[in-house]
Amino acid sequence: PTDSCYALGCHLGDKAAAERLRRIRQFDKHHLFTLVCRDLSDLATYARVDNAQYRLLKTMTPGPFTFILKATKQAPRRLLHEKRQTIGLRVPEHTLTQHLLAALGEPLLSCTLQLPGEDQPITDIHEVRERLDHAVDVMVSGGDCGLGPTTVINLVEDVPELVRQGKGDASWLFDD
Repeated sequence: PTDSCYALGCHLGDKAAAERLRRIRQFDKHHLFTLVCRDLSDLATYARVDNAQYRLLKTMTPGPFTFILKATKQAPRRLLHEKRQTIGLRVPEHTLTQHLLAALGEPLLSCTLQLPGEDQPITDIHEVRERLDHAVDVMVSGGDCGLGPTTVINLVEDVPELVRQGKGDASWLFDD
């Protein structure tokens, strides 16, 4: 469970698990996962963040936002946009997700729990169990998370760019 909807996730360094996520979602090798971090200190390990970006991130995290930032050298290559050397990161507000990240002591690779051909993410844990029990190692039930995807904001350039409007309200950032 996350603060936007249910997600699939795996250990950062587990290439086989990442490939399993790709198979479940039928992603090609170019699809980028989101790196789910516990807090801004985790985020700063994998992304270059200047003072203005840090202040903005501090205001908007934790929450239902994904941020596209320039990657650091510590960011795993397979997570980076091939040409732009950027990475998508988020710090969710959901209590269970925060506890899981704390227990693991590292970020997770993540993607929305939306199966191929479906219009919406799966929200019912019984349906998840029925459809994915054979494909995943662990399922965590966190009640209703809703259906909204995260709001995606590109912070690579000097002016933030709204890539996708989702559950997070960033209208104040883009008002003229």
